[in-house]
Amino acid sequence: MTLRDAKPIPNRPDVRDSGTVPEPRKDIERRGDAPERSPQRERPLISRTFAAAPATSNGGSSAVTPRDSTPSYAAQRTETHAEVEAETHVLTIEHFNLHYGKHHALHDINMNIPEGMVTALIGPSGCGKSTLLRSVNRLNDLVDNVHIDGAMRFRGENIYAKNVDVIELRKRLGMVFQKSNPFPMSIFENVVYARRIAGERNRRTLREVCEKSLRGAALWDEVKDRLDGSALALSGGQQQRLCIARAIAAEPDVLLMDEPCSALDPIATAKVEDLIYSLRGRYTVLIVTHNMQQASRVSDYTAFMYLGRLIEYGPTAAIYQNPRLRQTEDYVTGRFG
Repeated sequence: MTLRDAKPIPNRPDVRDSGTVPEPRKDIERRGDAPERSPQRERPLISRTFAAAPATSNGGSSAVTPRDSTPSYAAQRTETHAEVEAETHVLTIEHFNLHYGKHHALHDINMNIPEGMVTALIGPSGCGKSTLLRSVNRLNDLVDNVHIDGAMRFRGENIYAKNVDVIELRKRLGMVFQKSNPFPMSIFENVVYARRIAGERNRRTLREVCEKSLRGAALWDEVKDRLDGSALALSGGQQQRLCIARAIAAEPDVLLMDEPCSALDPIATAKVEDLIYSLRGRYTVLIVTHNMQQASRVSDYTAFMYLGRLIEYGPTAAIYQNPRLRQTEDYVTGRFG
């Protein structure tokens, strides 16, 4: 028998080959609002600008996007869960757009960050997570040809206003980068660096700040006997926790973390995750991560971004177990990204 005589093996039936669009799955359609969550603090809520999701022709909520059709992200609005809006917010982002030259990197971002909680930004590479994070403490000001419009408000004050002191802003919005960056000096001097440049000279005060910060970063017991040793001699995980301690020493209101565990081994990653989990309540944490499991372990709220847009934002358990949009489910279950 020749190859010409061989009969082709029939393909497995697949709705994507049939040319028909599958019916939306009922198990991931929009659910009713979950029970309201008691506010963490008694301060009034910051005003919100989230728009309601578009309604269908039958008066119900909008249907999910079929898995094999291309969603129209340009027309899609953020699906924000009611639990997010019930919180007290420390940071409010309203209609925020960012352009790198002619490239539109962030599209009309509307997002409120709950105070004292851990919020994770997830999404595939290049979707704008780190760009959004860096915009919060204006690190993108250092990039040429960047244009922004919209507003970011930290405790009601527009952080992009002309009269804002960027140095003071960054003291209140601490940053921990993807790669640990300890200074080439002692462990002690690394931790108290922010206090020294602020003018603090009292040695006793500096020692108290150092111990408090290292304890807060779960590093004190490991380095208390070698504070005068070089920070560069620490392991990768210890260096990352040292950078967190250095950020804590400045007494920020918000900690911004850009993939803090991406270069760490599993043991060091577990320690940093435990630290992040322990910081809730004392600090507001906004973390970027590519690790789906990490986001589910450490965060209270999760925001899914794609192609520079915020797609869905809600409690972490709801995003992972009961997402309202099909593209969110496809990402968290690994169908793309």
